[in-house]
Amino acid sequence: MRRRQILDLAAASAAIATLHSLTGCAPDDGAPEQTPGTPQGEGSPMQHIAMLVYPRFTALDLIGPQTAFTTLENVQVHLVWKTLDPVTTDSGITLFPTATFETCPEALEILFVPGGLDGTIAVMKDSEVLDFLAARGEAATYVTSVCTGSLVLGAAGLLRGYRATTHWGLREVLPLFEAERVDARYVEDRNRITGGGVTSGIDFGLRVAAKMRGEAAAQTAQLVMEYDPDPPFQAGSPDTAPAAVVEGLRGRLAPWVDEARLAVEQARARW
Repeated sequence: MRRRQILDLAAASAAIATLHSLTGCAPDDGAPEQTPGTPQGEGSPMQHIAMLVYPRFTALDLIGPQTAFTTLENVQVHLVWKTLDPVTTDSGITLFPTATFETCPEALEILFVPGGLDGTIAVMKDSEVLDFLAARGEAATYVTSVCTGSLVLGAAGLLRGYRATTHWGLREVLPLFEAERVDARYVEDRNRITGGGVTSGIDFGLRVAAKMRGEAAAQTAQLVMEYDPDPPFQAGSPDTAPAAVVEGLRGRLAPWVDEARLAVEQARARW
């Protein structure tokens, strides 16, 4: 191999190593590496994050915060479901769980639930899922969700007496869980942190990263993701979208609002 080729390969390897160090993943097995300049130093205990996955959940609810979390040092993210069988999201993307309810660590820094529509309604009625969340939620440092994942937390009895948010189209359901509805991108109340709809998961993830490792670490994660939104339309909330668009979507969501209300009645009987 000529000297120029060797230098090119060395430069490419260095670039790949730098990228992996920024994203917190080792190049060989995906395990998190140490990230300099954050409060967790060498010898600090591993912190475990359990992110529930389930059939027909919304992938972006999870991927945004998961990307932020994996930029942090000494963090292990577990994608948790009943089995290790592949789970297909509502957009057709298939993910592989990395832990089951039985193998998921009991001591969690973060317990997280993503949202969806049909998938969310199903797990709101699933006693095995709700039992797992209730048990892990008792000991987790932070109990969290994005989008309609908060309805699943509510069904598990984990939002009673807490301020919370969810996707704007289903926020009216929150008070049925004895939670206080808040119209916001994300809401913090003691150790409960809930995000609004879908893309709010990135804001949520950065906020949680800041609580875990400080603002500099969260800002680094934001820069790694190049999260600098400049949408082509101002239609991302019912306050800015055209009225006809809002009402059209509200009508399409109405059946799921009704289903969620029915699921609440079943969940309340468990409490």
